[in-house]
Amino acid sequence: MTDKLIDSGPVLLDLDTDGVARLRLNRPEASNGMDVPFLRALHTAVMRCHAEDGARVVLITGEGRHFCAGGDVHTFAGQGEKLPEYLREATSWLQITTSALLQLRAPVVAAVHGFAAGGGGFGLVCAADFVIAAESARFMSGAVRVGMAPDAGVSVTLTRLVGLRKAMEILLTNPTLTAAEALDAGLLTRVVPDDRLLDEALAFAGGLAAGAPLALAATKRLVWGGVGAGVEERLAEEARTVAELSGTADSREGLAAVIERRAPVFTGR
Repeated sequence: MTDKLIDSGPVLLDLDTDGVARLRLNRPEASNGMDVPFLRALHTAVMRCHAEDGARVVLITGEGRHFCAGGDVHTFAGQGEKLPEYLREATSWLQITTSALLQLRAPVVAAVHGFAAGGGGFGLVCAADFVIAAESARFMSGAVRVGMAPDAGVSVTLTRLVGLRKAMEILLTNPTLTAAEALDAGLLTRVVPDDRLLDEALAFAGGLAAGAPLALAATKRLVWGGVGAGVEERLAEEARTVAELSGTADSREGLAAVIERRAPVFTGR
C-alpha cells in the first residue's frame, strides 16, 4: 500500500508501507530542469520527508527520459538582465534543499537514468548517500559550459567523493562521464542494466529501510559531519559566485550556445 503525500506538481512524493519514500522529479517535458517553482516544490518534498517518521529511506527518481538536466536553461535565458536576481532566488532554494538532504535522518538513494547534469542533477547525485545508475546514464557538471560556477555544494561534495585532481578535471574540463567512468571515479555506488534500474533501486532502498533506523541516522550524521560543515560554509560563496557570473556576457553566450546547440565563444567579459 502506498500513501500519496504529494500527488501533483513538479515534484511527487509517495510513502510505502515498508518505509521507502519515493521522491519523483516530475518535469519530464523539461528533462526535469530546475526553475524556481520546481526548486520550491523540491524543498517542500524534502521537508515533508523530514516530518514523516515512517520515511526510513528516500529514493529519488526522475520522470521521463532523464534524471535531471540541471538548471532550466530556457527559463534562465528568458530572464535577460534580470538573470542574476532570478538565480539568487533559485540558488537560495537549491542551497536550503541541499542542506535539508544532508541533514535528513533517512538515507537518500538516487536512481539515475539518462542525464544527471548541472547543479541540479549532478548536485543531487553528489548530495545523495547512495547512487544507483543505469548503464546508459551520463553525468556532467555543466557549469563552466554556460559560463557559470558549480553550486549545490558540489565544490565540496565532489572533491570528497572523487579527490581533488579528479574533481578539478570534472569541474573545469566538463567531460560527459559514462556510468562506468563515474563508478570508477567513486561517484556512484553501483551500475545496473537499464531495464533493472527501478527494481534494483527499490530493492536496495527496501533493504536499507529494514535496517535499524536510529543506527542508520546516527551513522549517516557521523559520516557526513565533517563534509556537511564544509558544504554549509561553501553554499553562500557558491551562490554569490553564480549570481555574479550570471551577469556577464560569457554566461549569456553560454546559455545561448546550449539552446542553439553550438559551441560557445567566450570573451572573458
